[in-house]
Amino acid sequence: MFRAAGTEADSIANLFYVMLVGSAVIWLGVIGLSLYAVRATPAKNGARRGVQLIVWGGCVFPTVVLALLLVWGLEKMPDYRRPADGPTIAVSGERFWWRVAYGLQGEPGVVKSLPSGGVESANEIWIPVGRRTEILLGSPDVIHSFWVPALAGKMDAIPGRVNRIILEPTVEGVYNGVCAEFCGEAHAQMGLRVIAVPEADYAAHVEAQAQPASVVSGTGYEAFLASGCGACHTVRGTPADGSVGPDLTHVASRRTIGAGLLETSEENLAAFIRATDHIKPGVEMPEFGVLPDEEIAAIANWLGELR
Repeated sequence: MFRAAGTEADSIANLFYVMLVGSAVIWLGVIGLSLYAVRATPAKNGARRGVQLIVWGGCVFPTVVLALLLVWGLEKMPDYRRPADGPTIAVSGERFWWRVAYGLQGEPGVVKSLPSGGVESANEIWIPVGRRTEILLGSPDVIHSFWVPALAGKMDAIPGRVNRIILEPTVEGVYNGVCAEFCGEAHAQMGLRVIAVPEADYAAHVEAQAQPASVVSGTGYEAFLASGCGACHTVRGTPADGSVGPDLTHVASRRTIGAGLLETSEENLAAFIRATDHIKPGVEMPEFGVLPDEEIAAIANWLGELR
């Protein structure tokens, strides 16, 4: 949060430093006044001086300071609410991961809080640098809070409604985000990544994400379908069309799995399938440790090819 890489985060950081300096000055003043009160001679400080201190120090000074801070803060709000000139992306906070949709069409739905027709992904949001990207936030279960400290402030994802937040990165990079509202047992393991890239790279990424799965054959593919994984996960271009869990069409192209918990690799995919709740306690995906190790390895190998 102290390395701002977005317009709103930079403004918040400036506000924080001003508040910090002001608070330090006031604190020093209060400590100095306390020392003076301890050492002062009562006979030299009558009731009139006490009234003056209360009026000027206890009423006038805080009123003026707070009024100035209020005006300064309100002046920033119109800039935060400037219309987006970049893409609109829907993000649904779900226990305990983030559903993402690019290329939106239609109005947000109540169930997924996502507009229809979007290209789905999960736990990783690509946005163009220098453009104001509008994030539509919702949730189908409980209240979550979307927070990418380096880019902007927090915004709640609330069931039954859609909130909006603007991300305007000024520097390319990968920025960590979290759920900042307690939402259940795996709350602390509900992370995400925001990848800020040039606009051309963003367009190429969305176009690639819109394509069907790159591999739709093999032992791992057949084991994935036979084990019932398609009841919860979608892999476009295959019969798997579940909507309970993350879309896995291009899961291998993401940096992490488990909502930022593990780096994406075949070994970690296999471990997550085998002992999901052990790796991420409270997660709602069932474990598949009953499957033979060879079958789990085959599924992980196939998922590792879905780029």
